[in-house]
Amino acid sequence: MLQLFKAARRLREAGVLGMNRRNAECILDQNPRRLFPLVDGKLRLHELCGRIGVPTPEVYACINSYAELRRLEDLVDGRSDFVVKPNRGSGGRGVLVISGRAKDSFVRHNGETLPFEKLRQHVSDILSGMYSLGGRPDQAFLQQRVSLHRAFAPIAYKGVPDIRVILYRQHPAMAMLRLPTQTSSGRANLHQGGIGAGIDLETGRTTHAVQNDRAVEHHPDTGHSLLNIEVPCWTAVLSLAWRLAKFVGMGYLGVDVVIDENQGPMLLEANARPGLAIQIANRRGLLKSFEMIDRKRRFECKP
Repeated sequence: MLQLFKAARRLREAGVLGMNRRNAECILDQNPRRLFPLVDGKLRLHELCGRIGVPTPEVYACINSYAELRRLEDLVDGRSDFVVKPNRGSGGRGVLVISGRAKDSFVRHNGETLPFEKLRQHVSDILSGMYSLGGRPDQAFLQQRVSLHRAFAPIAYKGVPDIRVILYRQHPAMAMLRLPTQTSSGRANLHQGGIGAGIDLETGRTTHAVQNDRAVEHHPDTGHSLLNIEVPCWTAVLSLAWRLAKFVGMGYLGVDVVIDENQGPMLLEANARPGLAIQIANRRGLLKSFEMIDRKRRFECKP
């Protein structure tokens, strides 16, 4: 028991934000419930981004009901490069990346083939709410697949990295680069085995990296160093995240950005309940960043 108290004290001293405090002081206090629909639905967020001039991958088509499944074959006709997503999914669940065709089947980003009937079943599962928040009936949509930026080629395995930025009171507080691995099946999701690399907000360079909460210095599949990687277009990434957070008005927001080889930074999605693993990737607590932002705000408000 004494060891537990000592561990808890060390975490407090390090400024680590815990789950209970995040829920009470960040989500409940900083994020009005009326604003949640702005970010919980990807299609609504896409529409909002279009209105405020924030670039985001193009949406090709939406499937809103089972009756519209009969149009699916026509919607994908001629397309060999797209992503299927649930409108209200979270944690990357239900996202299906198609990167090519092989005769009558589709080819997934990891090289697996997928017959059309399996694609149709996946869309049906999305509509049923299998991947949505709360299991509610959902919408499916086809979206542009982002092209891997050349800067990330040595540290990405069969997928596209993204950048998670945590904003506190509309100020960037912490960021990390999320990298796909073989373990994560080419997805940039940490809980599936992806890599999280902390990013220095001033320089835009990676500082530390973790996989499954353990420190790593090299990508397990490519062997390339994960440290001191310069994130392209870093100023534009932070500016994009700030613009969205400013418009949405939440005080605690996670913004996910991808960098397309041809189109540059684009908003992927936003999260009103961002997780806390970013602290492990950066080897420091969010509370210290929050305190710095609060001090800066108080200073700026002085006459």
